[in-house]
Amino acid sequence: MKPADILIAILVAIIWGLAFVASRIALDELSPELMTALRFTIAAVPCLFIPKPKVAWSLLIAISFTLFLGQFLSQAYGIAHGVPVGLTSVVVQSQALFTIGFAAVAFGERPTPMQALGTGIAAIGLLMICGTVGYDFSAAAFAVLMISPVSFAVGNLLLRGARGVPMFDLFAWLCLASAIPLFALALIANGPASTWTSLTHISLTSALCMLALGGVSTSIAYWLWGRLLRDHPAAQVVPFALLVPFVGSAASSVVFGERFGPLRLAGMLTVIGGIAVMVLAKRPKALPEEPLPKVA
Repeated sequence: MKPADILIAILVAIIWGLAFVASRIALDELSPELMTALRFTIAAVPCLFIPKPKVAWSLLIAISFTLFLGQFLSQAYGIAHGVPVGLTSVVVQSQALFTIGFAAVAFGERPTPMQALGTGIAAIGLLMICGTVGYDFSAAAFAVLMISPVSFAVGNLLLRGARGVPMFDLFAWLCLASAIPLFALALIANGPASTWTSLTHISLTSALCMLALGGVSTSIAYWLWGRLLRDHPAAQVVPFALLVPFVGSAASSVVFGERFGPLRLAGMLTVIGGIAVMVLAKRPKALPEEPLPKVA
């Protein structure tokens, strides 16, 4: 990779890591449903100028509800109910574990020995993290957060059916398909009056966070990541996604003063190590050459 492309890959990882911090700040004023709806509404603005890609509505909605709505709504819920931002960034990246597992069940894609080893390492790390639940956040919040990597993994597999379409166009329309039901959910969960009050009284700080989440983290970063995957072998690009949990954890430590006990820190590092083994392992021939982008 050229030095400029390496810098772009690092920049994307930093953007996605910082997105977890921006989400936490916005959630001080917005409900998880409304915050996620606003994020995708901003990211869906390009739909005003670009046509719907040639993907069936049924597939587009299925991808949207898993890869976007399910993943990010459960993320927001977990953060809003006390799960530390740094820990959330690690748990979300465990989607690699579930993607490999689901691909083995759905498509008969047997993982390589190294992938199996990485899956086992990551699973041990998640169990270590589970052992810390109850100290500063509830088991229920952590259980909802675990929907995020599972939903992410299902969306990854569904996205295979939309290969060949422009990535920027596709993700803009996926955002639109998520924003509409999320606004409806916000109205049901919070009530029209509360939703309107939140929208009209949002602070400048939260508004800037939402612009960063929708316009930068979701739209621009996805586009940059897609260009890197188009121009370079996936094996050269994907490892940069491993920087995301490190950035998220470091930023949350600085901004929110988050500290992790020995068991939780060891679990987080174990999960990241397992993901590294899975990502850097040679993929079985049945798997596509280009993996799907990982986001915050």
